[in-house]
Amino acid sequence: MLTTDKALFLVIDIQGNLAQAMYEKDLLFQNLSKMIRGAQALEIPLIITEQTPAKLGPTIPEISSLVREFNPVPKTSFSCCREESFMKALNRVGRPQVAIAGIESHVCVYQTTVDLVALGYEVNVICDCISSRTPENRMIGIERMVAEGGKRSGTEMALFELMKAAEGNTFRELVKIVK
Repeated sequence: MLTTDKALFLVIDIQGNLAQAMYEKDLLFQNLSKMIRGAQALEIPLIITEQTPAKLGPTIPEISSLVREFNPVPKTSFSCCREESFMKALNRVGRPQVAIAGIESHVCVYQTTVDLVALGYEVNVICDCISSRTPENRMIGIERMVAEGGKRSGTEMALFELMKAAEGNTFRELVKIVK
């Protein structure tokens, strides 16, 4: 189970025109917003990556505007784990659990999940925060991530798993976020 002292939230490449081409993009952006706001309410560290930002553009404003200290990690490799700057950020956070989200399911999110699992991380695949340009590629990516050792999860499941109990101000804030 995800815990607030062991988890981090990784958002991969929600950028420019590519983000706008995603299958069910509006639902994707809504769920990412909930997950980011919930992670921040629970004080879960957040890492955001950008694939070749000079070509694909920056993280879309719907996402970047939600992040208190927005400092994306640029990358050229499909797997985040093949980037020294990402590995430094990951090691600096020092959390063994990764809740993973982003695009595209069958490329960057998939390859990062496989590499994180191989490195010994517990990877929670936040399925409703992951997409590809086609529903088929989205599903193929998710299926492969789970087959390779990722744990299937969703926004509400992950946030309430982190919360543990229906009590306190943070719980009331989370309820407002997910509704």
